[in-house]
Amino acid sequence: MTTASFPEHSTGADWQRAYDPKSVKWNFYDRDVIPMWVADMDMPVAPVIAEAVARRVHDSRVAYPVRGRTPLVEAILGRLATRHGLAGLEHDHAIFLSCVPGLHATARALTTPGEAIVVQTPLYGPFLDAIATARVTRQDNPLVRGTDHQYEIDFDHLEATVTPATRVLMFCNPHNPSGRVWRRAELETVADFVLRHRLWLVTDELHNELVHDGPYIPFASISPEIAQRTITLTGPAKTFNTAGLSIGIMVSHNRELLNRVRAVTHGLVQEYPNVAAEAAWLAAITTPEADAWHRETLAMIGANRDRLTRFLAEHAPAVGYAPSQGTYLGWLDVRAYPWAEHPADYLKAHAKVGLSDGTSYGPAGAGHVRLNYATYPDILEEALARLAPHLAL
Repeated sequence: MTTASFPEHSTGADWQRAYDPKSVKWNFYDRDVIPMWVADMDMPVAPVIAEAVARRVHDSRVAYPVRGRTPLVEAILGRLATRHGLAGLEHDHAIFLSCVPGLHATARALTTPGEAIVVQTPLYGPFLDAIATARVTRQDNPLVRGTDHQYEIDFDHLEATVTPATRVLMFCNPHNPSGRVWRRAELETVADFVLRHRLWLVTDELHNELVHDGPYIPFASISPEIAQRTITLTGPAKTFNTAGLSIGIMVSHNRELLNRVRAVTHGLVQEYPNVAAEAAWLAAITTPEADAWHRETLAMIGANRDRLTRFLAEHAPAVGYAPSQGTYLGWLDVRAYPWAEHPADYLKAHAKVGLSDGTSYGPAGAGHVRLNYATYPDILEEALARLAPHLAL
């Protein structure tokens, strides 16, 4: 692929290094649209990760993998404990299950049709889909904007939302799509709510190592009591850009909760990872080369976040926006614009930038778009130049 294949690009961006002919991100829209929607990075994986996968296959080590207390399980649980303070997990406190299947499995395992799950919207769409397919009631506790435009939890509304039918609170930290990294005081208040109402807590912490303004605090680390009521979903997909390997892990200090999930997934989902994903994740969290790649990539993403923040302040003051504290996602409130009813469609057609429409994150996302800035600086610059005339009022 050459720059000539993108005739409307004008800033000299190096499209060759970002374009991936095998990715859904770069092949969903027409070629003249810059894709900044699905949560993939444009940067390639760390070479040490690619080498680990190639070596595993080259050595013909693709038989059924060992299960139980494997080096990968030990490395994952050790990293959660030493880096993030989520201690006390044993090898049988884990199921290998990527995030979206994990949301569906927990929704079905912890509820029965007619019961209810509370979520805080706007929220990553698969949460909402998991609740719908489990045939339970969704109880929305919409987030509210604070004085700095960052989202906050409306705890009064949360108390009014819960009913005798409520069984689960589904949570996201760091939050997708807003990028909030919830603070300890907020988590403690939510934990108190969960314990008082005897709910189960399912928390998606997939972006936990993409934090700019931390610290990231695992929900289950708040107290031993909340740990017994919590299932945590995480994985390497966002941190190390390995979404195509479809690997993640579900952990809980409460084995009985995991057994309830196993009863739902038995025969449908294997609890052990495929060998390529296993090799990739182990290399990602045990080698200094991958650690260096992560630091450098996070610095690039952080600089892109700052560039987006400056651009919006200078050229689009009508956009409601707060810099993400984690993730590589910008959440833009464009309700001030005449095209706000279908903003992603408008910006795709007129600015030739492909963003995620806020309606896929629930009713609270109407009039918003999500922008993925995990790309090279020159490509971000081109996208902002295209957006500028449409965001000026």
